[in-house]
Amino acid sequence: MSDPRHEPAHGHQGHGGMGGHDHEAMIADFKRRFWVSSALTIPILALSPMIQHFLGLGDAWRFPGDDLILFALSSAVYFYGGWPFLTGLAEELKARQAGMMTLIAVAISAAYFYSSAVTFGLSGMGFYWELATLIDIMLLGHWIEMRSVLGASRALEALVRLMPSDAHRIMPDGSTRDVPLSELAVGDRVLVKPGEKIPADGEVVAGESSVNESMLTGESKPVPKDPGSKVIGGSVNGEGSLTEEVRHTGGDSYLSQVITLVREAQESKSKTQDLANRAAQWLTLVALGGGGLTFAIWTLAFRADLAFSLERMVTVMVIACPHALGLAVPLVVAISTAISASNGLLIRDRTAFERSRDLDAIIFDKTGTLTEGRFGVTDVLVLGSLSEPEVLRAAAAVEAHSEHPIAKGVVAEVPNVPPVEGFKAIPGKGAEGRVEGRDVKVVSPGYLRAKGSLVQDPRIDKLSEQGKTVIFVLVDGKLEGAIALADVIRPESKAAISKLKEMGIRSMMLTGDNRLVAKWVAAEIGLDEFFAEVLPQDKALKVKEVQARGLTVAMTGDGVNDAPALAQADVGIAVGAGTDVAIETADIILVRSNPLDVVAIVGLSKATTRKMVQNLLWATGYNVVAIPLAAGALYSWGILLSPAMGAVLMSASTVIVAINARLLRLEK
Repeated sequence: MSDPRHEPAHGHQGHGGMGGHDHEAMIADFKRRFWVSSALTIPILALSPMIQHFLGLGDAWRFPGDDLILFALSSAVYFYGGWPFLTGLAEELKARQAGMMTLIAVAISAAYFYSSAVTFGLSGMGFYWELATLIDIMLLGHWIEMRSVLGASRALEALVRLMPSDAHRIMPDGSTRDVPLSELAVGDRVLVKPGEKIPADGEVVAGESSVNESMLTGESKPVPKDPGSKVIGGSVNGEGSLTEEVRHTGGDSYLSQVITLVREAQESKSKTQDLANRAAQWLTLVALGGGGLTFAIWTLAFRADLAFSLERMVTVMVIACPHALGLAVPLVVAISTAISASNGLLIRDRTAFERSRDLDAIIFDKTGTLTEGRFGVTDVLVLGSLSEPEVLRAAAAVEAHSEHPIAKGVVAEVPNVPPVEGFKAIPGKGAEGRVEGRDVKVVSPGYLRAKGSLVQDPRIDKLSEQGKTVIFVLVDGKLEGAIALADVIRPESKAAISKLKEMGIRSMMLTGDNRLVAKWVAAEIGLDEFFAEVLPQDKALKVKEVQARGLTVAMTGDGVNDAPALAQADVGIAVGAGTDVAIETADIILVRSNPLDVVAIVGLSKATTRKMVQNLLWATGYNVVAIPLAAGALYSWGILLSPAMGAVLMSASTVIVAINARLLRLEK
């Protein structure tokens, strides 16, 4: 069995979501080998002359043939406990990529064969006990380390477990039958009872409820669902029953696409990982060369005995094992990808994600990104005797019969819309009807101009200058008020722009809307710059213009008409993908239409890079200090590391790197 720990150092990035059961079997194998080897180590320690001398026992525990028993027990530990490292050596030599398995195998083999030679007649002192404790500590370090990696992969496995095992399919006669998910087809209707998981992506056709989508999208609040609403397979239904029509199954489902994206992101190459790989390979060469040089210097220059020189060589090789380097980046990658996926931030390209930490500017598409893409009331002006609520109430009653986006925006502002009688449209100018016994007209400025009723009010002029749509409300022929509407700015937009400014990132907006509207939105949320009246085919050119200033640029849009601009940007971020996550031009996909998620991506990128750098500095800096100590540089000062102590320090270094990577969850 080869040790998976060396895989990240040679291109296999992490273990998230890949071979989870195999990985657990490996952990169990290392655990078993550790306990068996540790049990055998106890009599090895008791029979070792050096340990007996250290305890002041002299020859009290010596007996004929004890050296052969010591050899037999040590052989068992070497071949059983050391087997993963020996097979790992064979695989690395076969691949012509000497790595940490090579170092460990060479170190324990040198110790074992030298000690065996001493047992059978070579002059010197064997160190079976160092061999046994070295293997024990190596196995323990691998066991702990692999459990840390498994923790990162479980986030992806948790996504898989979100899906229920079966569904209540509604049959043609109206009855329900429980069927496995694999039998569901597009167009099937299923019943989702309160508290159950949604079995597949689809659309609600009957019933009302709220659905918990937090494990899928990061949305903390339950999302209201009624007929026409989309639901995601794996989310949890709330208090009501829903009838859902299946829209996506199997590999086309949202959850399947998320799992695929997360796995690809965890496997994708990282520039920092390339650096770690090269450093690990160089460290392997340094360790092998340094071990040989240490042996030569102590043997030839200082005339040390063979056992001492060999011990120094083994210690150098053990302490220089690039375990920490091999784990430094892959574990951070796995954890950051799992964190992002659980918060609705899907990374398709690791390199682009890493570039997010160096962004100088972010360009936002306006409609649907910074705004909600729907008309909403921004201002209500009182021009007669009615109050603001009365003006809105009267207008909403008339507009309730219209499908126009402006009409829907007015109606949405009034909770209880009164009925209207005698409704009729005024072609191209508005609508009218009787509301609570009064004649109400909701009309455009053009209607008033045609009637010769010009409104002289600086407030209306200001609203027009902001590019807002202004409609007027007449009650019984008298002008009572004006209502201004505009594309509703998302409540999170201003906070997102403010946070980006704190990070030193310029915020820009790209829109096809007229300049007045763009200027108003930019002023409302504090943008640094905006580009208005830009045709869809010209958006990529605007991104290129900003890049020409020497800025690293991210483009944030809906991923459809913004596709060329997303591809042109250094980092393409698709926002509001919902259940359609297969956006090929985006590097990062945000499930929700929340500008704060853009800030979260930048923050996570910075935190991820910080953890990678910390781990790399620790993994390399530790060796700078530890290798000279292992070689015996401070021997004259009485400081000397045994192979077992070298293994303790090496394992501790690896565990520190693993723990530091897991702390990323606290910094997200």
